[in-house]
Amino acid sequence: MQKVQGFGGFFFRAQDPEGLANWYRDHLGIDPAPTDMDMTPWRTEAGVTVFSPFAANTDYFSTDKAFMLNFRVTDLDAMVTQLASAGIKVSDESEMEGIGRFARIHDPEGNAIELWEPVS
Repeated sequence: MQKVQGFGGFFFRAQDPEGLANWYRDHLGIDPAPTDMDMTPWRTEAGVTVFSPFAANTDYFSTDKAFMLNFRVTDLDAMVTQLASAGIKVSDESEMEGIGRFARIHDPEGNAIELWEPVS
């Protein structure tokens, strides 16, 4: 059986696509999608990617959203400090034994973003 090798992109609707792409670039280091051959796409580091459908009635993230992003980070404390200093509210800091540490933020359009520092 052939298998996919990983995510090639994540595409979603936004009220202000350019502004939101810039927010992700400025605060999380994610390069916007290239619009010409001179632009560099975002390149991720190899690591675990979790693909997990949730029940339609989950309370793990907002019921008015169909998805929640989860990004791996190497230093959650430094990332939380960086985001807080930019005025971004950080919440739901937690730890799961054997899995890692987590924190939650939201982008300007209210999409939940979970930051995950995996156990090394």
